[in-house]
Amino acid sequence: MTETAAAARKSLWSRARDMAMQAPPERNRYVDFLRALSILAVVVGHWLVAAPYMKDGAVEGGHLLGILPWTQWLTWGFQVMPLFFLVGGFSNGMSWAATRRNGGSYSGWYGGRLQRLINPVLPLFLIWTMFALFGTALGVERGVVAMAAQLALIPVWFLSVYLTIAALVPWSWAAWRRFGMLSFWALVAGAVAIDVAALRFDVPYVHFLNFAFVWLAIHQLGFAWSEGRLPPGRALIWGIGGLAALLLLVRFGPYPVAMIGVPGAELSNSMPPTLALLALGIAQSGFALALEPAGRRMLDDITRWTAVVLVNGMIMTIYLWHLTAFVLVMVAAWLLGGVGLDVAPGSAAWWLARPVWFALYIAALFPLILLFARYERADGKAEGETPHWRLILGLVLISAGLAATAAISIASPEGVTGVRLWVVALPFIGAAVAQFGPVHRLANGR
Repeated sequence: MTETAAAARKSLWSRARDMAMQAPPERNRYVDFLRALSILAVVVGHWLVAAPYMKDGAVEGGHLLGILPWTQWLTWGFQVMPLFFLVGGFSNGMSWAATRRNGGSYSGWYGGRLQRLINPVLPLFLIWTMFALFGTALGVERGVVAMAAQLALIPVWFLSVYLTIAALVPWSWAAWRRFGMLSFWALVAGAVAIDVAALRFDVPYVHFLNFAFVWLAIHQLGFAWSEGRLPPGRALIWGIGGLAALLLLVRFGPYPVAMIGVPGAELSNSMPPTLALLALGIAQSGFALALEPAGRRMLDDITRWTAVVLVNGMIMTIYLWHLTAFVLVMVAAWLLGGVGLDVAPGSAAWWLARPVWFALYIAALFPLILLFARYERADGKAEGETPHWRLILGLVLISAGLAATAAISIASPEGVTGVRLWVVALPFIGAAVAQFGPVHRLANGR
């Protein structure tokens, strides 16, 4: 048996354990743990908050936060995108600093990141585009196609923001090296100014700037973490301060309790992010870093560390496909006559049934992981140098396509195809511009 064949026969756990054993001792395992924890919390939160049910023979898209307002407090624990930006700041800062020390280029550094993050998205787009095309052609109600596609593709919004924040690392890192924590507080001041302009003076569209101010601020805290500027004792103070600020903003300010959007609400704390979400991010970052010593001791156990490595090895696949798994289970339930969907969301019976539904979601997600995890295993290296203009143009096209997908869906209520082909095309064109041209070919899988 060849070495390749033998490796293919190994279980996912065995391969993850081999990788865990090979991790260098100086690696901060807690960074990987927080990354895995944040993504899994998002998955659980999405599976919990979506509460479809049958009404008059049709499936209604219930939303738990609207049905049970008290559950909006749970978003303070499940809205953990701030932790992902904190981890991103740590990893990007360390990686960019190493690239500079080794004489590497921005093109090679960012091109590799762009490749690793966009490659797993393209199969998702292809599958859902085919579903929308054939569903429309076969006469499936366009509203159903649009609802399913938009729900399944919601996760891609995050990548458009994260890719942009990563593209700015040379400048945000330079600001950190020169100004230290002042670079963080300047971004906080910017977020305050934007919210005042948007919420007090009704300046139109300005609130979208907080996608930059809020997430860049948390990203700067990742730089601080990487340089030891937030030791556990100080981090705990930051956590308490962030939580106190959040409580005050919710109690006396215009901000809702929920840290994600709630249907029918006048204001969302996440789309775009507000000062309240920034306060939550500071609180989560502070408490997470205060627990770092205990977390690193916990991860000295090889079994726990292997579990973290396993999740990180398929983390983008889990994130991108978990709502597709949800939709598949819902479609199966509907085809079986709405089995399980006749229970009122939020009732005692509904809560008792959650473990069963979660088991079904996991069962549907597992084969998707086996099929598509390979697309996030590229090494992120490229042959030659990509001109900066191509990287930036590719980023703009990709981000525009991902943002439009989350906002308006790839499915169209009009036209012959039932698909907004221009939305689908943007990420592919952007990837081609940034990665697949004659001066920048992928090292793997051309």
